Amino acid sequence: MIGTFFLYFLVVMGTFLFMEAVAWAAHKYVMHGLLWSLHEDHHKKRPHFFEKNDLFFVIFATPSLATFYFGATLPNQWLICIGLGIMLYGFAYFMVHDVIIHQRFKWFSRSNNLYVKAIRRAHKMHHKHLDKEDGESFGMLIVSPRYWNMVRHRDRTDGAI
Repeated sequence: MIGTFFLYFLVVMGTFLFMEAVAWAAHKYVMHGLLWSLHEDHHKKRPHFFEKNDLFFVIFATPSLATFYFGATLPNQWLICIGLGIMLYGFAYFMVHDVIIHQRFKWFSRSNNLYVKAIRRAHKMHHKHLDKEDGESFGMLIVSPRYWNMVRHRDRTDGAI
């Protein structure tokens, strides 16, 4: 029983981690490629709460919904675990991207956490490119050491008077 639960947990967590690679590739090659027409308004801000880019929520939720559906109807607990891992990644992506970075909801607007600063810096560097070419920092949850170093250096120099 405990062994099976542990294996399910590993599948959920493995899927969650794998989704960072999927999100990176989808962002770089799909959102900044074939489906730039949906993602472009995210880089060129308009005074609207919703963006065409928000349609990616539906696109990326589809595999999770499908694995839940087939996992429940077959029944197959492994598919449910995969669906749960995808769903948890989607929730984390929403919290980091829409809440923490873009602050579409003002829930954590005054965080002084080093990770939050690093992820905001990486995303800011991504958004400095207004076109689909020449982008950088396509990931979401894993931050390059480059951006960690930027915010550490900035914190050290801001504190020195």
